[in-house]
Amino acid sequence: MTMRTAVVDAEDTVARAAAALPVLREHAAWNEENRRLHEEVVDALAEAGVFRLRVPRRHGGSEASFETLVRVGTTLGSGDGAAAWTASVYWIPTWMVGQFPEQVQEEVFSTPDVRVCGTLSPGGSGEPVDGGLRVNGQWKFISGALHAHWQEIIVIAPHAESGQPEPHIALVPMADLRVVDDWHTSGLRGSGSVSTVAQDLFVPAERVLPLSRVMAGDPLSPESALSPIYRVPLLPTACASSVGCVSGMATGARSAFLERLPGRAITYTSYEHQSEAP
Repeated sequence: MTMRTAVVDAEDTVARAAAALPVLREHAAWNEENRRLHEEVVDALAEAGVFRLRVPRRHGGSEASFETLVRVGTTLGSGDGAAAWTASVYWIPTWMVGQFPEQVQEEVFSTPDVRVCGTLSPGGSGEPVDGGLRVNGQWKFISGALHAHWQEIIVIAPHAESGQPEPHIALVPMADLRVVDDWHTSGLRGSGSVSTVAQDLFVPAERVLPLSRVMAGDPLSPESALSPIYRVPLLPTACASSVGCVSGMATGARSAFLERLPGRAITYTSYEHQSEAP
């Protein structure tokens, strides 16, 4: 089997992410107050190509490398942590879609700048029925759910071969889920990490995969198997997707502190300027 390497200009990708920073910073306070991302932030991220970084090239994406993900995440995190976190969380389930059969990928990726949210925590059960699963459950901390088109939910269901219960990933449209507005926190409020609920929801068999297969990076799609990024285990993929956000927030905090430093006194001391203190 011939492996292909994704071609993406990392410098251009990072530059486009940096161009979105003024919009992210402008709406950061609004995001926190309203517990979700502003529509203009979502539009700016889409314009920068952020939502396409882990989409297959054959479906109009970039198939960006781990290095590019970390650099883009760091850039976004320096502007607004909530926006960066939401983008990084979208990258992980979007990559997971690449593990599904090709017809499922075509359905999901037919939406331009499609946004897929999800979780790795089991929150429901799947009962085998003719043609798929009947799913019931609730999933918490679903960052970006309010702006997503699809969600990957984890359900416990019998394995097709062994019959033993094990975690499966079920891919469902957001329109089929009920959103519970329960995200009230002291940080990252703008990520809109609400809960979602499924009640007697039918999920076709082609949109269900054993979690173990996805964890191993063993795609069902022959096309995905030709791309190195889909033949990597899930956990390092998730780590590379999210670490840039944390690094960027630290960078942004340091920059904000240094900007305010000149002329700032130290309370309860004789220092009229913090920069004078050893």
